[in-house]
Amino acid sequence: MTISTSDTIVGDGPEDLIRAEAIKLGFDACRFTPIPDAWPAGAKLAEFVGAGRHGEMDWIADTAERRAHPRAMWANARSAIVLGMNYGPDHDPLAALSDPTRAAISVYAQGDDYHELIKGKLKALARWVQARFGGELKVFVDTAPLLEKPLAELAGLGWQGKHTNLVSREFGSWLFLGSILTTLELAADAPETTTCGTCHACLDVCPTKAFPAPYQLDARRCISYLTIELKGPIPREFREALGNRIYGCDDCLAVCPWNKFAAVAAEQKLQAREALRAPSLAELARLDDAQFRALFSKSPVKRIGRERFVRNVAYAIGNSDEPALAAEAERLLDDPSPLVRGAAVWALGRLLDGAAFATLRGQRLVGEADADVLAEWLVEVGTRPSHR
Repeated sequence: MTISTSDTIVGDGPEDLIRAEAIKLGFDACRFTPIPDAWPAGAKLAEFVGAGRHGEMDWIADTAERRAHPRAMWANARSAIVLGMNYGPDHDPLAALSDPTRAAISVYAQGDDYHELIKGKLKALARWVQARFGGELKVFVDTAPLLEKPLAELAGLGWQGKHTNLVSREFGSWLFLGSILTTLELAADAPETTTCGTCHACLDVCPTKAFPAPYQLDARRCISYLTIELKGPIPREFREALGNRIYGCDDCLAVCPWNKFAAVAAEQKLQAREALRAPSLAELARLDDAQFRALFSKSPVKRIGRERFVRNVAYAIGNSDEPALAAEAERLLDDPSPLVRGAAVWALGRLLDGAAFATLRGQRLVGEADADVLAEWLVEVGTRPSHR
């Protein structure tokens, strides 16, 4: 959205007034930074893409030039208003990992899509700023090609931790970010400085070792990427590490020591749906397309579609060590999606003993035409000891 009038600021202390309005609209943090000429984040992004660490997220490579500097997005931008909204959970986000028969869904995806929540408030603030102070303004959520975390760091909202996410002294690792670029000249807040010290808890907890070094991420190994962005079968080397995480991963965020200073939001702006806190894997495996769309209406989960979602559920079933769930995996062998069928084969290879798996393979190989699914059948042999 672009709003334009005069660039003249009327009155004293516009930053304090803007901040007060932002808090009134429901944001928990609002700070300001000029758009700097130096932008090291652009070079880091080029390195990330050059190393192929963006995986199948072609949109990152395709928009790399626009992401190289905020003014590459909008040449007239002079200042940024950077907003944060606390989504600190009111429960232990890692508790769902303790029951492998239930699904772990990332905290941010347990309610309505935060993009819509943030975007509406950003537009309302931009309209207010335009009416009060004039200027041109453009609003951005993280679907736009703007590197918001470096802007947030410059504005003093926090710093990019060793897990590459923003860490705040007030809100830990639980902040949604939004930005407003403007032609207005606004007074800068002091930038934040890195205060992770010697802590490396976020690096140590990562199930797939997705951090080649502190402050570096290889998205191709990240569970959030694997369960959300990757369109095909998840590589075999990562499947067991998924555990029961079927959409995203909160591990590196949840163990950050700064979270202990972050109170749960007084008003839960992102309400978690009870049905999504730790749903049954068996129930999720039975969702058809219409049921999937109904359950995840207005949810970010809906964007990945039923096939990828049930693929993730099937891998989680394989990690459950629960033979009773083998029936759910076997039912998925009749799914119209080869992606789902292949994941179901892997799950059955972990839940059935060798003899049972061999029998099932003999029955199913004849009718299977998809090369990827056939490959799964030929690799899996059934790993569960027959005496269990």
